[in-house]
Amino acid sequence: MITHNEIVMNATPARCFQVAADVERWPELLSHYRWVRFRRRDGFGRGLVEMAARRMFGPLGYPVWWMSEMWADESIPVVRYKHVEGITAGMDVEWRFSPEGDATTRVEIVHEWPGGPRWPLLGRPAARWVIGPAFIHHVAGMTLEGVRRAVEAQ
Repeated sequence: MITHNEIVMNATPARCFQVAADVERWPELLSHYRWVRFRRRDGFGRGLVEMAARRMFGPLGYPVWWMSEMWADESIPVVRYKHVEGITAGMDVEWRFSPEGDATTRVEIVHEWPGGPRWPLLGRPAARWVIGPAFIHHVAGMTLEGVRRAVEAQ
């Protein structure tokens, strides 16, 4: 399963990267995030990070949770995650920042999850038809929109 989300932000790649990689601030900036905590910090945007959000279905929020190894590199710029715990264990995530013009950046999030959850017979279909589009793609879209708002407000 692969999901792809993208948005154009009116800011430089460096600014977009800073807000996207500063995940501990996400709950302040993104209303659908419940918490973000580093379990092990190896530097800015690096380490073992626990994240919890809500996938809203109208007025009802469904809680989602995962733990990832996070690696951010400002020189590229890129932010990568490897989900190591939670239903999405085994998923690779990459945030890409591409200049589009004067202080405009295309920000993309690509999620790759070859096996889906470890459920006999149902794992891959569940990932492809439910978890990918209804949860991952939706939450990533909300995250990009929230990061865009934060970046453009500053």
